[in-house]
Amino acid sequence: MGSLNIQRFLTLYCFHPLMLPRLRRKKALVPILMYHSISDGVENDAHPYYQTNTSPQVFADHMKFLHYNKYSIISLQDMPEFLKNAKCEAIKPVVITFDDGFLDFYAEALPILCRYNFRATVFLPTKFVGEKRMRFMGKDCLCWREVRECQGHGVEFGSHTVSHPVLTAVKKEKVVSELKESKETIEGKTGTAVKSFSYPYAFPETQRKFTTYLSSVLTKCGYKNGVTTIIGTATESDSRYFMKRIPLNLHDDLRFFMAKLVGSYNWIHAFQYLKKRVGR
Repeated sequence: MGSLNIQRFLTLYCFHPLMLPRLRRKKALVPILMYHSISDGVENDAHPYYQTNTSPQVFADHMKFLHYNKYSIISLQDMPEFLKNAKCEAIKPVVITFDDGFLDFYAEALPILCRYNFRATVFLPTKFVGEKRMRFMGKDCLCWREVRECQGHGVEFGSHTVSHPVLTAVKKEKVVSELKESKETIEGKTGTAVKSFSYPYAFPETQRKFTTYLSSVLTKCGYKNGVTTIIGTATESDSRYFMKRIPLNLHDDLRFFMAKLVGSYNWIHAFQYLKKRVGR
């Protein structure tokens, strides 16, 4: 917990003050929020930085904050327009995303989103979404009936591959099938075109040859945009397929959450990038 407190301290008391001049320049910085499971409990073997659970109460607090502070919840499809708007601070756009397609999105997150009429995008690993209940990473997943019900409340669904593999560790043919088949499955089950893709696991931003190849596959498969686990607020300079996101979990109190929204947590990307470089 100490290292988490260090991250929070540096964000709130060092980097947040440094962000203020940039905010006054009114440059578009759009936070794409990244949630996973909306459930109580702590992943015992995970460092706080890697926690992916967000308690229903913390999630409710986040959504209430966005509502009462008049943030505009937009879809990934609207991102190009907002990123080109250098004065979008008056609109305060935010994108809400969920990875992995867990059942607790339907049970816990959806009622809160509906309370405020917020839209969201959920990324599905289609191997674990069936007509009957299936499990992934020890948790129950959505079934197709629930997916279609969520659509009726304005939820968009994107691909999180078929089997959630480490894409850099599989053959090129497997990369193509993971992207193509997951998209086709979701479209067949929902009757709606799939435009968005979420990269599973740590995004290999230092492997330029692979990311160039991945971008070409996404284009050929018909995707229009994509998100990653690269930490940061999205900007116009991002690749449309590899947009940054802000990770959230149960440790994000409102003050920390607010700082992340305005880009004050972006500093940690330098350490994330360095770790990838050293780990290669």
